[in-house]
Amino acid sequence: MRDFDASTLWRISAFLRQRDGRGELPFERGEGPSLLSTTLLADLDRLLDDPASGDPLEVVAACLRHREAALVCLQCAPWVWPLTIFPQQQLYHAPRDLVDLEPAPVLTGMQVLGVERPGVRPPGHWRQEPADAGRYRPLAPLLWRLAMEGPRSRLLAEIGGRAAYRLAPGPLEQRPGASGALRPAMQKLKQDAAALRDIARWPGMSLERASRMLNGLYLCGGLMVTRSHPAARDEPTPRPRLI
Repeated sequence: MRDFDASTLWRISAFLRQRDGRGELPFERGEGPSLLSTTLLADLDRLLDDPASGDPLEVVAACLRHREAALVCLQCAPWVWPLTIFPQQQLYHAPRDLVDLEPAPVLTGMQVLGVERPGVRPPGHWRQEPADAGRYRPLAPLLWRLAMEGPRSRLLAEIGGRAAYRLAPGPLEQRPGASGALRPAMQKLKQDAAALRDIARWPGMSLERASRMLNGLYLCGGLMVTRSHPAARDEPTPRPRLI
């Protein structure tokens, strides 16, 4: 699968010409209809219908919610990176480790250009390409970094609204890497549930930082969301940024 070689990554301009000119994504594999389920496709259509959308965190969250593998084509200037998510195996496949991608602003500018059926097979598959074996990596660190440094600064739609949040059972040592004010915030959430507006007021936190932390914990399976807890409050509206 030569298109997944780091030396043959598509430039954004070439990718868009192929997609817009031929109506298919350059990483398309095989023949026949898409192997993505109709329920996932419906979610993706809703997320990507808006020309201003392309939020990678929402798209990855949809794949995790449906527990369905998918190839997400990410705009990561000047290249388009093929990121294959394997929710059931809790792994991802990419030409290089996206957790180590630098500089951080590259993550902030990430955008989804398209989603299609996987172009590689899950680890252990009898038809797996030998060259792909070293390109499967743990998913949780990538989810955490996308949540903390990616373009999305608000809560994911599926955990927003009126709610309270608590850390799921388990030692903090098994949680994604957290530094600064995030560590004591997670410790508080281990002890009791709190609403987003309250978490945002804790020392060293803000509405954006609290939202990113909750998104990361949720995607990594470390968050409990309750709508009926006495601490549940409506999600605060972010203040518009002054230009």
